[in-house]
Amino acid sequence: MTSIGIIRETKTPIDRRVALTPNQCAFLLQKYPGLSISIEHCPNRSYSDQEYVDQNVKVVESAQHCDYLFGIKEAELARKIRTMTSIGIIRETKTPIDRRVALTPNQCAFLLQKYPGLSISIEHCPNRSYSDQEYVDQNVKVVESAQHCDYLFGIKEVKPAALLPGKHYFFFSHTHKFQPYNLGLIRTVVDKSVRLTDYECLTDLRGFRLLGFGRFAGIVGTYNAFRTFGTKEGTFRLKPASSCFDLVELEEQLSVISLPPNLKIVVTGKGRVGRGIVEILNKVPSLTQVSSHDYLENSFTGPVYTWIDADEYVVRKDGQRFEFSHFFERPEMYDPDFEKYIRVSDVFIAGHFWDNVSPRFFDISDISNDWFKVSLIADISCDIASAIPTTIRSSTISDPVYDIDRNTGLEMPAYSSKNNITVMAVDNLPCELPRDASKDFGDNLVEKILPLLLENDTDMVIERGTIADDGYLKPNFSYMQDWVAGKGKL
Repeated sequence: MTSIGIIRETKTPIDRRVALTPNQCAFLLQKYPGLSISIEHCPNRSYSDQEYVDQNVKVVESAQHCDYLFGIKEAELARKIRTMTSIGIIRETKTPIDRRVALTPNQCAFLLQKYPGLSISIEHCPNRSYSDQEYVDQNVKVVESAQHCDYLFGIKEVKPAALLPGKHYFFFSHTHKFQPYNLGLIRTVVDKSVRLTDYECLTDLRGFRLLGFGRFAGIVGTYNAFRTFGTKEGTFRLKPASSCFDLVELEEQLSVISLPPNLKIVVTGKGRVGRGIVEILNKVPSLTQVSSHDYLENSFTGPVYTWIDADEYVVRKDGQRFEFSHFFERPEMYDPDFEKYIRVSDVFIAGHFWDNVSPRFFDISDISNDWFKVSLIADISCDIASAIPTTIRSSTISDPVYDIDRNTGLEMPAYSSKNNITVMAVDNLPCELPRDASKDFGDNLVEKILPLLLENDTDMVIERGTIADDGYLKPNFSYMQDWVAGKGKL
């Protein structure tokens, strides 16, 4: 449901030209079935109002409701940026409740000051990490329903029954990779003519994601790895990350960590998650980073970690030189080369990107071998029963750990034997620090996306990240058409 508004000219002397003629409007309305066009009443225009009415163009006093405003000469500043744009922050409906939010109170205050014509409403929610009153203090309206707003922002998937027909939503839908558990959601999006923009699909022209919670997944996942290690070895205790008020308190807990001098930790992935992992590792007492070569070849007098990416844990099947672009395009052409790290590592913290046809890091049959030294895996990437076969399921914030029996490959109770492989595989780690994670996410939303939405999106970032609109999948996502229609996955 995209809308174009043709504004009246306001500069003196009055300019009688117009950006689109009646016939051009008719052509556009026929070419784009989901398009609507309005034109502001003006007696001085070279084409009469009636000529536009005859071509199904709405004549209005103000086109402020439209997505895009077209004129000829300079417009007043108030009309360059839409004067009555409204953002609604919706309550989270997924169970368990997610306490994160797309925009913090201070970020809302910044936006309201930057865009005088903007209004922001937030739906009442007692479980959010920021209270209603914190928003009220920043002139944000607390409402029961934000259905009156132009744009609706959430975090996790919206329950299909809660989707409002024809509205423009922004949230993580987890649909574009054929996730079967959200097939009903994407079908409802299409059926209700919802315009769905998925945060995960908002990319720059190079294809790099602009938004995500990866940093805080890495931060919390690594904290949980040490909490798990301390509990398993009986050497120290850390409070749950979810019991920390914020990142500052979490980092204060790190001072109690005591690691054995021969401990080796291998970290995979150098994206947002990996950087979050290393952010915590560098604050752990006595822990030192070493090169992968030294890590594999040497012994150390203190605990160490090494940080590797795909170029060091896979090899090309044809023996050619590794190139990241080729690996991402053709992951099936690679074999695993991670065993050398398993043989010398005590802890494996996984923060890598993994494709369904990428090689596994190891096989489940490997874990019974004497050379399989790893005894704790913090699987932050959390791809179930795939990249890391000991991740047989995701775990929860309240029950974050389980064991895998080395001989049977079956799940056992957490910490039931030191010989077991202990797995931490919480799949919603940023929820444990919801205030900090929300601020980090919102900072990027304010900097990288909202100016495109409220001003000008010349690179079509939002359009490329929009999965569905007006009852149809967008061209970039038409590959899902048969799946959504119930004809199976392409």
